[in-house]
Amino acid sequence: MTRHVDVLVVGAGPAGLTAAYCLTKEMPSVLVIEKDPVYVGGISRTVRYKDYLFDIGGHRFFSKAKEVVDLWQEILPDDFIERPRLSRIYYGGKYYSYPLSAFEALSNLGVIRSAACVLSYAYARVNPITDPKTFHQWVRNQFGEKLFSIFFKTYTEKVWGMSCDEISADWAAQRIKGLDLGVAIRNALTRAIMPKRRSVSADGTVVKTLIESFQYPRKGPGMMWEAAARKIEEQGGTLLMGRELKSLSYDDNRKLWTAEATLADGSTERYTARDVISSAPVRELVDMISPRPISLLHARALRYRDFLTVALMVKKDNLFPDNWIYVHDPKVKVGRVQNFSSWSPEMVPAGMSCLGLEYFCFEGDDLWDSSSAELVALAKKELAQIGLVNESDVVDARVVRQPKAYPVYDDAYRHNMEMIRLDLETSYPRLHLIGRNGMHKYNNQDHAMMTAILTARNILAGERLYDVWDVNEDAEYHEAGASGAHHALKSERLVPQKVRAAS
Repeated sequence: MTRHVDVLVVGAGPAGLTAAYCLTKEMPSVLVIEKDPVYVGGISRTVRYKDYLFDIGGHRFFSKAKEVVDLWQEILPDDFIERPRLSRIYYGGKYYSYPLSAFEALSNLGVIRSAACVLSYAYARVNPITDPKTFHQWVRNQFGEKLFSIFFKTYTEKVWGMSCDEISADWAAQRIKGLDLGVAIRNALTRAIMPKRRSVSADGTVVKTLIESFQYPRKGPGMMWEAAARKIEEQGGTLLMGRELKSLSYDDNRKLWTAEATLADGSTERYTARDVISSAPVRELVDMISPRPISLLHARALRYRDFLTVALMVKKDNLFPDNWIYVHDPKVKVGRVQNFSSWSPEMVPAGMSCLGLEYFCFEGDDLWDSSSAELVALAKKELAQIGLVNESDVVDARVVRQPKAYPVYDDAYRHNMEMIRLDLETSYPRLHLIGRNGMHKYNNQDHAMMTAILTARNILAGERLYDVWDVNEDAEYHEAGASGAHHALKSERLVPQKVRAAS
């Protein structure tokens, strides 16, 4: 039996659910299929283990896009709390506040190393590398070689599993654009004198990487996406869990898609749709399409970085105030430590703590293939090694694996995506790519949501009024605002440009 709908949405993460929610307000013939049998939200889901709730990575809710903030409030109107943003860097056996505290950094680094950092920064500003191509070159231009080696190199190479000379400068420009050493030091001094003053750049705008508070659902980001899923079904849409897309064929004569998905028991379901919206990893999606896209080899060249969270339950509370700690020490494999009670006290039982140790890996490597027991033992050892908790204080643990957490920005990814986009938009005009993995863009959930909002508008209008690939191209709003969603309510409405007829 084949089920027909107007729109098929592949993936129930932030992008897919946002698209379905916006569409079902006006057209109920929308079907969402999700591979996970239990959780919606994708990488933004909240996992429940006994009385503990924890994220797969941290998901702050802040945006300068009013449409996104309005949607958050519409879907989850009564469950946001405002949380302070607190992060530190662990390097060389010491902790550094992030954003930068100038006096602390100078004290920790010592006079000689601090002077070397300042001289290195000055030299880089006077003698920049023209047209930087790599992450290394871009950061060296902005901060100097010395600060690059201390605060960027080790952590970045842990995250990506590759040299900073192999990572595209796009990654740095997107994720840390607007953060200037001079601005950071000035804001550190300003906060020391006037603690309540916001961090601003030279032109007076809030620096996105220096936000000081954010909104957060009281029981984790999964609350948002579980609520969205309920509302989609209340509006007449359908959500089917435990369905893995296996094939997607397009009949150009009928202007109709046919999709097949498999269930855990091996059975198959078939759906037809006029439009398909996909937030699935584009590498896998292109491989499923027939007729075969000419950009297949470009899709197969795309790479992803995978992710492990080892959640450790600790019989102590108030361990430290940070939301997370970035671990730059090359002696340990852990890249970041989440403190879930600092995200929301409701995520952890009273008198306890839950720390999420994050490990970056490639699916199939030694770390990924380690048993849960081996990963827990490693996490406990490294947590003690960096001085956060004694191994004996850990009373329980849970391991969660997340494949394809991060699209890799290597030196070929941009060209590959340009070829894929050109091919799909020309040959399959009713296929819409959205979200992080759907567009192979490592951006936050508000960017994923904005691409979904505009895609829904395009489908409802029956034409591509908006170019979703232009959303957040300069990473201007996705991590901006003094206190996240609350202040973003007063932001100007984002008005994307209309697509030219040639598009």
